[in-house]
Amino acid sequence: MSEMLTIEVADHIATVTMRRAPVNALGLELRGELIAAFDRISESPDIRVAILCSDQRVFCGGADLKDRPDPDRYGDYAHHARFVRETGNAIKECFKPVIAAVDGAALGAGFGLAMACDITLASEKARFGMPEINVGLAGGAAMLSRLFPKGMTRRLMFTGAAISAEEACRFGAVDAVHPSAELMPAARALAAEIASKSPLGIRYAKISCNMVENMPAKDGYRMEQNFTQELSRTDDAKEARAAFLEKRAPVFKGY
Repeated sequence: MSEMLTIEVADHIATVTMRRAPVNALGLELRGELIAAFDRISESPDIRVAILCSDQRVFCGGADLKDRPDPDRYGDYAHHARFVRETGNAIKECFKPVIAAVDGAALGAGFGLAMACDITLASEKARFGMPEINVGLAGGAAMLSRLFPKGMTRRLMFTGAAISAEEACRFGAVDAVHPSAELMPAARALAAEIASKSPLGIRYAKISCNMVENMPAKDGYRMEQNFTQELSRTDDAKEARAAFLEKRAPVFKGY
């Protein structure tokens, strides 16, 4: 816990709240705290799912322009770039599913932060954009091209304009749009549903989702069959089958 980031855990759900006023600008310190938070969540046996949100007027305004690397200082840019990459990787590689609850703008690196999460819910006032071009920079094509068609990817990169949550939802970048007051209840309800499943099954489900993105369908399916075979031998799988037949809620142990 710090002034920039808090983690609250209840009912196997970790709520990670960014609190860096005024717009959660991503400097190295906040990036480091996010990486540490999701590494902790990944290894914590008491946590089964996480929600990433903000208590500021935006979700995340992007990279902190006051915390840029010095191109004349050898190694500074590489050090900075590594933190930038690992901020998203810590979320994507976390063994637990992560739900983004985006209320307000998610711009640049903030857009990337939301898209690194497994599921993205947004409020009606959320906006998504890549304004790097407005400060003489460029970036985001690797992410945008996986979310949007050619024209939209280029429109976002070339203009720096932001799109609404509803438009992002139409393209599938956002999974659902809610009134602002209903966003966190919706995120918690979804998190609770995920937390009710087998922790080991969820862990392998997330690994599968990440790995098959870059695999031929045949190889991905074969890998998932191997996972299913291994999971079928676990106590959690046996408990799930028994609970289904006995028409009761399962009691999972995580092994």
